[in-house]
Amino acid sequence: MLGEMSVSESLKTEYLRAFFRNPVFLSAVTSWFLAQLIKTIAALFRIKKQSLKDIFETLVWRSGGMPSSHSALASSLAMSIGFVEGFGSNLFIVTMFLAFVIMRDSLGVRRSSGVQGRVLNGLGKNVSDKLKIDFHPVKEVHGHEPMEVVIGAILGMLISAAFFHL
Repeated sequence: MLGEMSVSESLKTEYLRAFFRNPVFLSAVTSWFLAQLIKTIAALFRIKKQSLKDIFETLVWRSGGMPSSHSALASSLAMSIGFVEGFGSNLFIVTMFLAFVIMRDSLGVRRSSGVQGRVLNGLGKNVSDKLKIDFHPVKEVHGHEPMEVVIGAILGMLISAAFFHL
């Protein structure tokens, strides 16, 4: 029984190592992280006084801005699958179209929601000020400008190519 547990634990450890060494995983995570890091550094120069919490949230959580981390991750994942499975494989085709959906969503739906949220919050604040009532703003979702999506996609493809060719 003791021997079986150690073999089982050894297999689990080996599977975990293989997962974290997988170039598809590594290129996707690196693309996402690098895009977020670039956004965070840009925000530090743009907004002088930021708390450590703001910096961490920008690095890990916030969306919108240059470059698009969604596009970077999605394009890196598709390219990596293309390198591993072949660019004519069904899996590449699926990941490529999922990347397109993600990028289109960040340009359209999420961007529209953000614009509508800003307008709604402005209207709510005006009404609140005039009528002296409490107003609780809605969350503004930040989508992307077209160039942010393009640069994110290029970043993801370059990082994927680097993982597979360097």
